[in-house]
Amino acid sequence: MKIWERLGSSIAPAFMWEARFTSAGILRYKQIYGGLTLLNRNTHRLEKGLIMRPRKEVFALDYIEETVNAYEAALKASQNGRSGFPVEQLQWTHDVLSEYFDVTGSHPKIDLLRERFRGFPPAVRVCQTPLVPYRRDLSQPPPVHYEALAALAERRRSVRWFLPQPVPRELIDKAMAIAAQSPSACNRQPFVFRIFDEPELVQKVATIPYGVIGYEHQIPVIVVIVGQLRNFFDPRDRHLIYIDGALAAMSFVLALETLGLSSCCINWPDIPEREKKMAELLKLEADERPIMLIALGWPDPEGMVPRSVKKPLKLLRTYNFEEE
Repeated sequence: MKIWERLGSSIAPAFMWEARFTSAGILRYKQIYGGLTLLNRNTHRLEKGLIMRPRKEVFALDYIEETVNAYEAALKASQNGRSGFPVEQLQWTHDVLSEYFDVTGSHPKIDLLRERFRGFPPAVRVCQTPLVPYRRDLSQPPPVHYEALAALAERRRSVRWFLPQPVPRELIDKAMAIAAQSPSACNRQPFVFRIFDEPELVQKVATIPYGVIGYEHQIPVIVVIVGQLRNFFDPRDRHLIYIDGALAAMSFVLALETLGLSSCCINWPDIPEREKKMAELLKLEADERPIMLIALGWPDPEGMVPRSVKKPLKLLRTYNFEEE
């Protein structure tokens, strides 16, 4: 007997719902989006090859040709004004490919692609510094010491009471710039932050998830983090939208705190009825799924926050299979 038959008939449809979104993402990857996300992923793979110690004289034979093909297509589309590939990332790919062909040894496949690549027109440069692997400057201590980071982590709490004051978009964008630096599998960043700051729209969004009952009426800004499964060619990667999106969310809320803003992460349960409501309101595409929501604004100094005592370390970690 299959495990979901033992657990109940309601289990299987939940997983089929996930399969629906995953299949839509893979289809879109193959039809439209594959060239852009492939270029991003392969550029990152080349960077990892370039930093290997010792570095191989010849590497990336299984994907260098498709990388050059994708770069050429993106370059042509960019020159024709049709590319959706950011110019910063196009320069990044150009510079990494240039570095790759400069350091790799002779090989029939690489030699042909090297000559072909060097015949391409130059990419638009957004900075003069080559966007290739580099050594971090470790001569100075980190700009934020541990005690300051610990204090920030303890200061950040889930705030549910906000002042009725607008939040400048430039502050939200500053926090977004920090979120963009979060780690992401093969640098694909398979998510977008849908931000709503018009009161009517905030209220419409806030009525959909659980977890906002009693305070949704005074949220100044609400964010829906949306995962895009079009960034993956295989079902094995279907959970990366949640992992990468959550990493970016944590950086985002910490950055908000440094700017005097506070936030509350809002859980998004996997309920088809609510997925449909959110998809209709946000006009989501077939491969897009809400990951979580974040309410944010200027904290009301009179508003209280839950204590939320955290688990002790002994319940959160072990070393080398040892038990506490």
